[in-house]
Amino acid sequence: MARLRIGSRGSQLALWQANHITALLRERGHEVDLEIIKTTGDKILDVALAKVGTKGMFTKEIEEALADGRVDLAVHSLKDLPTELPPGFELAAVTTRVNPRDVFLSVKYDSIKELPQGALVGTSSLRRQAQLKVVRPDLVIHPLRGNVDTRVRKLEEGGYDAIILAAAGLTRLGKTQLVKEVLSEEFMCPAAGQGALGIEIRKGDAVMRGHLAFLNDANARAATTCERALLRRLGGGCQVPIGALAEAIDGGLRLTAIVARPDGSELLREQQSGSDPVALGEAVGDTLLQRGATKILEDTYRAVSAAP
Repeated sequence: MARLRIGSRGSQLALWQANHITALLRERGHEVDLEIIKTTGDKILDVALAKVGTKGMFTKEIEEALADGRVDLAVHSLKDLPTELPPGFELAAVTTRVNPRDVFLSVKYDSIKELPQGALVGTSSLRRQAQLKVVRPDLVIHPLRGNVDTRVRKLEEGGYDAIILAAAGLTRLGKTQLVKEVLSEEFMCPAAGQGALGIEIRKGDAVMRGHLAFLNDANARAATTCERALLRRLGGGCQVPIGALAEAIDGGLRLTAIVARPDGSELLREQQSGSDPVALGEAVGDTLLQRGATKILEDTYRAVSAAP
């Protein structure tokens, strides 16, 4: 069997993900080494993600190590991976997906509905902020960066009345004790690719692709391909208020997607079904653009770039 070198970020969650893939590869008889690589997103912790605006902020340095031959594969949270990979790379596998939804965490309150007027909610995601503001415009949204442990600790220390995080990361780390509510996609449409891992390799590396083929989950691949096709059509990344969730239904896929203004004053929602993941994602994207998503996204980009 082969000796494989994995590139990963150094956060607790990223290491859990990389070690999970390591264990699966070792079960197949491979020798595996892990190289921890600090990315731009790990270095800039005092600015909201939307204001950083760097494409591939959690992947660029890992891809450089891949291109240089220092590592053979990279393990990413798929939602962090740009929809257009740089030349020279390919997505070898998308792993079995865990719960893609967002969750509400609080020490004092059991649901978003129970939060008092003007409650302080932590999130650095414009997508989460926008959808919260639609139903609770009174809430005060405050940026919340850092790894999962840091965010949960800030909540426990009383810095926030509540925070919103991805169910997947909390489940993987066993940090679900403060989860009070799993948020439905009708209320809080998740990020494209949320809950799945993407395994990236050098383009054309057939040997490596063969080693990793067993990690690819066909259902997760189809659903996330659909979501990423939507995101690509809208020209968005993880820093913009776009949500997407594709689910298997009747032998095909049903895609639910939203585009919203960060202040919650306007939200477009579209749901369509189809059998071709890419065609479905692009069709929903086109419909949203026709309904006014272009103006919302242009205004959002302008506001974010103008912010200090």
